[in-house]
Amino acid sequence: MRIEPIKIENQNKLVRDYRDQKLSIMNHFDYGFLEYDNRLKELKTRTYQRQELVKVLTQLNNDWGASDATLHNIERLKQEESVVVIGGQQAGVLTGPLYSVNKVISIIQLAKQQEEKLDVPVIPVFWIAGEDHDFEEINHVYVNRNHKMKKIKVGQRVLEKHSISQIALDRTNVSNFVDTIMEELRETRYTKELTDLVRNCLNESTTYVDFFARLILKLFKDEGIVLIDSGNDSVRRLESRYFLEMIQKQEDISNGVYTSLKEITEKGYSVSLDVTKDDGNLFYHKDKERILLSRNPEGNWIGKQNEVILTTDELQEIAINKPDMLSNNVVTRPLMQELVFPTLAFVGGPGEISYWSVLNSAFHALDMKMPPVVPRLSFTLVDRKTDKLLAKYNIPIESALNGEVGAIRDVWFKEKINPPIEETVSEIKSVITKVHEPLREIAKDIRSDINDLAEKNLEFLIRDVEFLEKRIINALEERFQKELTEFTTLENSLYPNGLQERIWNPIPFLNEYGINLIRDLSASTCSFEQEHFVVYM
Repeated sequence: MRIEPIKIENQNKLVRDYRDQKLSIMNHFDYGFLEYDNRLKELKTRTYQRQELVKVLTQLNNDWGASDATLHNIERLKQEESVVVIGGQQAGVLTGPLYSVNKVISIIQLAKQQEEKLDVPVIPVFWIAGEDHDFEEINHVYVNRNHKMKKIKVGQRVLEKHSISQIALDRTNVSNFVDTIMEELRETRYTKELTDLVRNCLNESTTYVDFFARLILKLFKDEGIVLIDSGNDSVRRLESRYFLEMIQKQEDISNGVYTSLKEITEKGYSVSLDVTKDDGNLFYHKDKERILLSRNPEGNWIGKQNEVILTTDELQEIAINKPDMLSNNVVTRPLMQELVFPTLAFVGGPGEISYWSVLNSAFHALDMKMPPVVPRLSFTLVDRKTDKLLAKYNIPIESALNGEVGAIRDVWFKEKINPPIEETVSEIKSVITKVHEPLREIAKDIRSDINDLAEKNLEFLIRDVEFLEKRIINALEERFQKELTEFTTLENSLYPNGLQERIWNPIPFLNEYGINLIRDLSASTCSFEQEHFVVYM
């Protein structure tokens, strides 16, 4: 395995400026993403429910079959000087896209690096967003079928907007789904081990969060990754007092985020976040569905369709006595994460960096600083076949990862057509039009229907030439089918309508190279100052 850094051109302006630490965007953060010493000093001034947190984490991770390395890391959280590196994602089926695994690897690597530098326990924590309810976002993976990326979905239908933590996994449907995915892959010496691992995790799971958590803990069993499910009732009870704080400071939180978003937008940055000053930033759970709360002119907390109306006193009582009826939205989830864990650093993707840029004032409303927001590591895996194809067509890996393979293929194909068909056809159409002009002039002087017939006649002649052009191109495509298919292979492998990590699932790679691939990537040391890495297999 060889790992090399590479530059990606098509990042959005906000993320680019954040990586470059430009003042225009850094004004919206409390720390640079490499500023850990000052952050550690700040954390020493704060207190946490460490004993209660360890109890909850131990129970959750034990239930998911955690390794001794994970349980040992949980115990280390009892130490007052211990801190965490944390990041999270939804519980995608079969781990979801590669970027979920890349995020876990990032958390593990950063925790190791900072523990060595700071000489304090730094625990890697992955926050499973189990309270999310969009099943369509997690119920599928893509496979390369007949040189096209095909979406394969779990057959289970979920019509209600239940949180992922509460969706009972239909084992028969998911088992059939796993069979379908594995049948798409060629048999290797790792296939049986991988299939057995996935099936064992599935058979021991009752929800999609269970399945995700067990799989992650098995893949990273020696790395000590600690998991938490934000949709779990025991976690909600731990969060009770923090829900109370958020309710009491709702006005400051919402006004601050609204103002920050306005300021960032005026600077020319784009953030995919829709906020108002009336946002409650909490969900209320009714009949297993989540209702996003806002404040009405009377100060009550209401659902969008008035499904629920609560006074502040009633909502505070719920936070104290029934916290499982509440959950966080995109604004308060980072705040809750910060209140529960002594967070040295938060590891996030480009989208998260964007919306965290407007949350600074929300942290300040709860008398906290925003932790360093660290761009996660980003990887593209390149197998030997793909590497050989890049060399065959003299395509730099930088060009491939910036989405240029299609343009390079078009140029290559045009060079194979001599004389060039497009220019030739264009000239012929121009000549036909010119030669045909006297006939149209004669027809125009006779009567209108003959004129129309002449115009139609020209259209037919042009259409026949265009038809011949298409047939010629089709014939040439058939002649160069092997080469054109190889270009498609490159696109599907490296940039399938976006970076590989956003489309591909880890399973095909684990089938080819074994689950030790995860261990090797986790054990490597990558600089978080680099925006992307190419992993040559």
